[in-house]
Amino acid sequence: MSMGQDALLRGALAAALAAADPYAATAAQLPAPPRGRVVVVGAGKAAVPMARAAAASYGGTGGFGGAVVTRRGQAEVVAGIEVLEAAHPVPDAAGVAATRRVLELVDGAGPDDLVLCLISGGGSALLCAPSGVDLVDKAAVTAELLAAGVDIHALNVVRKHLSGVKGGWLAARSRAPVVTLAVSDVVGDDPGIIASGPTVADPSTFGEALAIVDEHAPQAAAARRALAAGVAGERPETPKPGDPRLAHATYELVAYGAAAVRAAARHLEEAGVTVLLEEATVTGDSTEVALRQAREVRARLAGARPSGPVAFVYGGETTVARGGAQLVYGDERPGAAAPTSGGPNGEWALAFAAAMAGGPPMWLLAVDTDGIDGASNAAGALLAPAQASRLDQVQVADYLRRHDSHTLLGRVGGLVTTGPTGTNVNALRIALFAPL
Repeated sequence: MSMGQDALLRGALAAALAAADPYAATAAQLPAPPRGRVVVVGAGKAAVPMARAAAASYGGTGGFGGAVVTRRGQAEVVAGIEVLEAAHPVPDAAGVAATRRVLELVDGAGPDDLVLCLISGGGSALLCAPSGVDLVDKAAVTAELLAAGVDIHALNVVRKHLSGVKGGWLAARSRAPVVTLAVSDVVGDDPGIIASGPTVADPSTFGEALAIVDEHAPQAAAARRALAAGVAGERPETPKPGDPRLAHATYELVAYGAAAVRAAARHLEEAGVTVLLEEATVTGDSTEVALRQAREVRARLAGARPSGPVAFVYGGETTVARGGAQLVYGDERPGAAAPTSGGPNGEWALAFAAAMAGGPPMWLLAVDTDGIDGASNAAGALLAPAQASRLDQVQVADYLRRHDSHTLLGRVGGLVTTGPTGTNVNALRIALFAPL
């Protein structure tokens, strides 16, 4: 890859990640200390840097402590705060134990204390308190919904109605004021969807959750029974808007995908690139989105007739439907196909590059801002014209069918690895067209 274009795209990624830096974003929004203690709780891929920001502000006093949950392998020492690990995206027993500890701390906070809830992407799986089902059944319905490719909104409606912590339940049980600071991994930044909204009212219903399971998770019999019991009034609904139990809870969004996309676009513009399109809320199936966007890009390029470098910058979250018996982000299950490697960004990059074959020279970046694209250790794809030209159309179709995008990208040298970034504000995808 041309070092100039490579550096430009990597610089845009760095700018996006800086705009979503959870430490700085959290530090800027921390509330004043209460008369009593500051009790820090939370969960997500950004839990550690967010907790570290809280510790730097409040940690000099004796009335400070708490526990946060992060993805397995990402724990670090934070003074005064227990950092617990659990599985993601399918919950496990460690997540149940960690959530139990979080709720113990919330229950122990009094009216003069402050519960500071730090939420980020991944929190839905990491905060796990099954209600109406056991952990095995909760994990099973989660896996089946992920395999079906449902979007995060639908997934979290189900999660909230099988949980004792999501959908406002965490805040509802607190005697202390609750302040939530959130890093959004959700397109549209709905507080009720980010980590399944443990501290905000939930307008969704058991009926909606049951309809989602009926359509997308036909094997999840236990979940269906639990949701049907809720529809029948045998289980309590999640706290709704106006519920007095949530009157003491406030919420602040501190970092989000649109800001990261804008920062990446600004970096390109400052380097002399004309950004023809900036779209931060892309959703849908990865391959279908890539094909649609490729058609739009071809039309824009034909109409613009640019004389210098131009770019298209996208954010949002697309999905990969792997089929009910296949792998879910590399987590092998009984009856699954052979292990594959890839994720939404890898699939988007392959489909987009194939659809743009024969067009002008193109450099392509497609990464997840958390540094992990699906079932691999790579963040996603970084392709130059020479690499894209090595992608045979039939070969691409075969790897997309098998959801094995990173294997093919690795063979042409098109993977980019960042390691865990400590944040998660969805995808960043850039198509850059510049003279060779």
